[in-house]
Amino acid sequence: MTTTDTPPSVTQRPPATSVSGWLLRATVTAHTIAAFGQPAFAGVYLSGNIHGLSWHARTADVVSYLSVLQVVVAIVVSSRTRRRWPAVTSVLILAAEFGQYAVGMSGTLWVHIPLGVTIIAVLAVLFVVVWARPLPYGVARGRIKRASVQNRAGADV
Repeated sequence: MTTTDTPPSVTQRPPATSVSGWLLRATVTAHTIAAFGQPAFAGVYLSGNIHGLSWHARTADVVSYLSVLQVVVAIVVSSRTRRRWPAVTSVLILAAEFGQYAVGMSGTLWVHIPLGVTIIAVLAVLFVVVWARPLPYGVARGRIKRASVQNRAGADV
């Protein structure tokens, strides 16, 4: 029988999503659902029901509030995970939605409609991204590499 000095392989569990990551998922989900309601309410108005316009305006307010909330949660997630993309993406979406709100109130439909389609597409992609991979606490590629190099250096001494 042959023995070795190497310990048996330990299987590592994939990193779990942190609480702040779950909050980001919930916020992005609510934001995406509310934004997807916007074209439906605009369609109600365009089909002849005047109340559809007030529904569209009220939902625009909800979408704006959810966008601000998403930025706050994304900044927390970015600071905890050391990843910039949640905050940067959320701030860009917020800016686009405020522009969308302004051109919608002014009646500039030639900008309002294509910008709305773009915002919906970006939110759909963001929804998939935040649900596809875990958002663990404090994981950054450089930080993990430095820690493993320090452990190896300490073991040699």
